[in-house]
Amino acid sequence: MKCKNVLVISVHPDDETIGCGGTILKHKDNGDKINWLILTSAETRYGYSYQQVMDEKKQVEDIAKAYGFNKVYNLKFGPAKINYDVFSKLINKISEVMYKIKPEIVYMINRSDVHTDHQIGAKAILSCTKSFRYPFIKRVLMYECLSETEIAPQFQENIFVPNVFSDITKYIEKKLDILKLYKTELQDIPQPRNEESVVALARYRGCTACTKYAEAFMLVRDIF
Repeated sequence: MKCKNVLVISVHPDDETIGCGGTILKHKDNGDKINWLILTSAETRYGYSYQQVMDEKKQVEDIAKAYGFNKVYNLKFGPAKINYDVFSKLINKISEVMYKIKPEIVYMINRSDVHTDHQIGAKAILSCTKSFRYPFIKRVLMYECLSETEIAPQFQENIFVPNVFSDITKYIEKKLDILKLYKTELQDIPQPRNEESVVALARYRGCTACTKYAEAFMLVRDIF
């Protein structure tokens, strides 16, 4: 089977592991090329301390090594600072990465997450998946992110309704090991970003897919 070129996009580091870490590991196991695009990062110019910047940089390096990403791109926009003032620049930067990698499969954040970085980031990403401009992209999937997807107001247009499921039973333990590398991001129950919540969601999604653990996605486009 021909290996696939995959791009995983995080608005903030840790989105990818919470939303599709097991699926990333599955792609790697299948011999696919996995690439990582991060839209934001902690920088001193955004008010973060030098130590915070170094801590996040180390985490990103450790995560990239754990997954075995082929390429890692960081656009370094400000966390909680993605707005329509930078929208055009964001689209241009994402587009540059798309043409460098030419991914066949794109994993992206859910468009209706409560975080405005996620909402505007998702709009910019979708602008860079148009089939007439990016014909190499054959499949686009949105993943869910605990603390952002389920917290969004549950109006009809905001509800995450998955229609694609990935069996991650074989990869759940390694996903959790990688999640623990995000030392500054993990929280205690009842906060949503923790090991127990990630396992609970994977079990719940697994029930729908008739498997022990699964990750869920909304299909945006599939060309075959």
